[in-house]
Amino acid sequence: MKAFLGMGLLGSNFVKAMRQKGEDVNVWNRTHSRAAALEEFGARAFEKAEDAVRNADMIHLTLKDDAAVDEVLSKAAPGLKQGAVIVDHTTTSAEGAIERTKYWKVQGCTYLHAPVFMGPANALEGSGSMLVSGDQEVIGKLNATLSGMTGRLINLGTEEGKAAGMKLVGNLFLLSMTAGVSDTLSLAKALHIPAADVLELFGNWNPGAAMPSRMKKITEGNFSQPSWELNMARKDAGLMISAADKAGQKLALIPAIAKVMDEWIEKGHGSDDWTVISKDNL
Repeated sequence: MKAFLGMGLLGSNFVKAMRQKGEDVNVWNRTHSRAAALEEFGARAFEKAEDAVRNADMIHLTLKDDAAVDEVLSKAAPGLKQGAVIVDHTTTSAEGAIERTKYWKVQGCTYLHAPVFMGPANALEGSGSMLVSGDQEVIGKLNATLSGMTGRLINLGTEEGKAAGMKLVGNLFLLSMTAGVSDTLSLAKALHIPAADVLELFGNWNPGAAMPSRMKKITEGNFSQPSWELNMARKDAGLMISAADKAGQKLALIPAIAKVMDEWIEKGHGSDDWTVISKDNL
């Protein structure tokens, strides 16, 4: 029998998917009505976390942050049976994941941090990606269960907390990409270019396809054979900022990037590939 704590959009759909497979699931949420809504799908809702986890062999969590995970597990602790497995899908700090792994082992339970790159639709259909790292024996035992919840289970090796760190790295890219899209649309508006035309451009030209080769070039530190000189990239950034300023449009990322470019040009790297601005991060 399983228990699931945290009935937000992700947790709710994980539970619905479990019920579609005929799995026996207890559910709990801080706002009880959200847990109660899962009863129509065959889950059992409890008002107390400790009652929801009682006799459960596996407990899944989808909560807000480290503090919420610690608080909810503390409330659930009186109902946890010895040997229970806690699988935490919450996006947390690496330090928090490491500490919880150690703490719950002492308490006689197994804790595994398994954050996800999954939205509610992915949780319902079993697609997307789930990350794990740490004790390979534990991961091996849970492999079939976790693989059944997602399209791809990514095992990052034996390092505790690495899954948490990689989830943050991935989320940073998603935030940056979205801010970049926002800047792109802002500049297009300043230049009187309809958003639909921008969408058509990226439908025909996909800069994301160059991501692997660009990352490889950066990580190899290969900046002396430029495909786009830093001086030229900085010139283009200036044109973007000028056009947006004239139209009263605000750019979130480009001014900050231009500032970093100026610092590297000052250090004598104007003729290098513009990706030299990432050199200190290698």
